Amino acid sequence: MKILLIYPEFPDTFWSFKHALRFVGRRVSNPPLGLLTVAALLPPSFELRLVDLNARPLRAVDLAWADYAFISAMGVQQVSARDVIARCVAAGIPVVGGGPLFSADPDSFPDVDHLVLGEAEVTLPPFIADLLDGRPRRRYRSTERACLEESPVPRWDLLEFGAYATMSVQYSRGCPHDCEFCNVTSLFGRAPRTKSGTQMVRELDALHAAGWTGPVFFVDDNLTGNRTRAKGDLLPALARWHRAHPSMEFNTQVCIDLADDPELVAGLVGAGFDTVFIGLETPNERALLETNKRQNLRRDLLADVHRLQRWGLQVQGGFILGFDGDDARTFSEMVDFVQRSGVVTAMVGLLQALPGTRLQARMRREGRLLDAGTGDNVDGQTNIVPRMGLATLREGYRRVLTELYSPRVYYARVRTFLSEFCKGMGPPPPRGLPRLRQLRALLASTVILGVFGEERVEYWKLMVWTLVFRPRTFPLGVRLAIMGYHFRRTCQLHIG
Repeated sequence: MKILLIYPEFPDTFWSFKHALRFVGRRVSNPPLGLLTVAALLPPSFELRLVDLNARPLRAVDLAWADYAFISAMGVQQVSARDVIARCVAAGIPVVGGGPLFSADPDSFPDVDHLVLGEAEVTLPPFIADLLDGRPRRRYRSTERACLEESPVPRWDLLEFGAYATMSVQYSRGCPHDCEFCNVTSLFGRAPRTKSGTQMVRELDALHAAGWTGPVFFVDDNLTGNRTRAKGDLLPALARWHRAHPSMEFNTQVCIDLADDPELVAGLVGAGFDTVFIGLETPNERALLETNKRQNLRRDLLADVHRLQRWGLQVQGGFILGFDGDDARTFSEMVDFVQRSGVVTAMVGLLQALPGTRLQARMRREGRLLDAGTGDNVDGQTNIVPRMGLATLREGYRRVLTELYSPRVYYARVRTFLSEFCKGMGPPPPRGLPRLRQLRALLASTVILGVFGEERVEYWKLMVWTLVFRPRTFPLGVRLAIMGYHFRRTCQLHIG
């Protein structure tokens, strides 16, 4: 049986890094890890072909080849996913849909022949068994949670590595917290399930053997949700592996309460993690309480961020505007907090009520839910009626992004971060892209940013400042300058 695995296209978003990737000659930020895992669950007798529309187009010859099309997508990919489904239907190819987009709202996809919802390790095997018997049902869903220690090594051999800037792996699913706006718990539960450290080393060994030597993103929504297993099993195993493969730096997502545990931070840094994304959301405690973001309450968020930076972690932050507790002061407070924190990568979005969340249920009860949402929380859209008024929220949002990503303000934030990074711990280790890509990025940034860019004055000020005061962070400074170029272009797309 010939299976065409299709990953729909991402729009030009904050996390696509579309405008930054050309500096290093790559087309896509991350690979479709879910489809690679699905591929590993399929019978060895199946012939497989992967088409990531972010790396190359879907061609008529691909459709003519396939017996079935397997499509996996997230909410932000829904426009492309619908186009792919229509093309498959027109070509007479049965479509199998799975992943967060289909699991969150399966009734919105009547043209999909078979819906394999939830976690593939649980729902895919019965579908495949029925398919081989010639009697597949339309919908497969289970309340059972997958045992991740039985999850297979992804099929790295299906990828064209040269298209990607970063590889992805997954250690855990689920999060112990229950933020009102987040759909992680509805998808994966509140009890974090994990793979073993040995299992993760096996996956990284396979990735390295396939030829990858660059950065790796652990896609977990909260890598340290189970601290006992992280400290006692995962991080020691990764530390031993990383010493033998120092070029493969790691990044992931955690919660701010990481700052309360120096031992855990040391374990992450020792294991090769140099960047963590944290949902900081807002400095407004009224909004944090409203949305049940309790792990961010009653703490000095600014001091916590600086502590993590000094210990050797770049903190990327997620921020939200449009909570009921927000008011006219929120916009200037947000800008002030982000600038003082040195959170260079500050993803600021409008509050959206995602399918399956408690926020969506509350907005529906209050008559404030407008639609299902776009799935892109940084496109300047919201699907709720905000307390402060939609016009006020959008104008405030525009001001925040315009200021945060103006060259002067952005480059000042980069210097704030580099000043704090590894402060008091001796010279920070060299970070950034592997050497050949560093050189290419430096040359491209010199021309695009330093000669023709609107930020050229700020760019050269940063380069000189870094070489004088923090020379070992120079590659990281170049990378952050390139990322700033992407963020500005994305902001201009969404807010004008």
